[in-house]
Amino acid sequence: MANYFSDYASLCFEAFGDRVKHWVTFSDPRAHAQAWHSYNNTWRSKQQGLVGISLNCDWGEPVDISNPKDIEAAERYLQFCLGWFANPIYAGDYPQVMKDHIGRKSAEQGLDMSRLPVFSLQEKSYIKGTSDFLGLGHFTTRYITERNYPSRQGPSYQNDRDLVELVDPNWPDLGSKWLHSVPWGFRRLLNFAQTQYGNPPIYVTENGASQKLHCTQLCDEWRIQYLKGYTNEMLKEPFLSYMQIMTEIMVPTVCTLCILIAAVLLMLLLRSLS
Repeated sequence: MANYFSDYASLCFEAFGDRVKHWVTFSDPRAHAQAWHSYNNTWRSKQQGLVGISLNCDWGEPVDISNPKDIEAAERYLQFCLGWFANPIYAGDYPQVMKDHIGRKSAEQGLDMSRLPVFSLQEKSYIKGTSDFLGLGHFTTRYITERNYPSRQGPSYQNDRDLVELVDPNWPDLGSKWLHSVPWGFRRLLNFAQTQYGNPPIYVTENGASQKLHCTQLCDEWRIQYLKGYTNEMLKEPFLSYMQIMTEIMVPTVCTLCILIAAVLLMLLLRSLS
């Protein structure tokens, strides 16, 4: 399938690459790296485009920020969600916490090897660095706390993570059972992706709210508030950038004010002398 997808991607690059300069290989990734290499080796020098990937992940907030177990569970939630596919691309391998947990569970279930595949050195080298930007889909947030699931319950994504997802009943409900408006979680996910993966260019590729009410006329105030909240969180500057912007604004402004004040004082002085 990876070869088939690479052939398909190459056809797209050839047919549309003179106009399309930003490519997203997958929203649900499988054969991403091969398509990236195809573009990099054959088309990039001619078309000067970029190839990235789109990954979806909600934010995981510890239930108790003073509890190390909850903090670890929230980190595990993010690594099993975003890190599962982003870490091989940016670091060359699955997150260590995934390898540890799935490896241990697999051994307890009587398996000779981990259910999580192992990359060869050649595969790690081939996959690492295969993204010119990170596409990020995000919709909501969950509170996370630790829960140990016995290995005898059998293999599953839920059991491997050893955690529970919770929601705050005060979060605005947007119709879909899984969707709540939690804009601050979006900002924290953006910060996490920025620091975790070496500050890559990030494009928000998915976000939005489902239909809450059946209306004959336009009635989507909840969607307006959702998009407004999430857009505002996205537009917030990181602290250092904010300080840099403030410095760039304040220094010239203060200098200008000082010059104007000096000019006014000089005019008053000249008037008094005359």
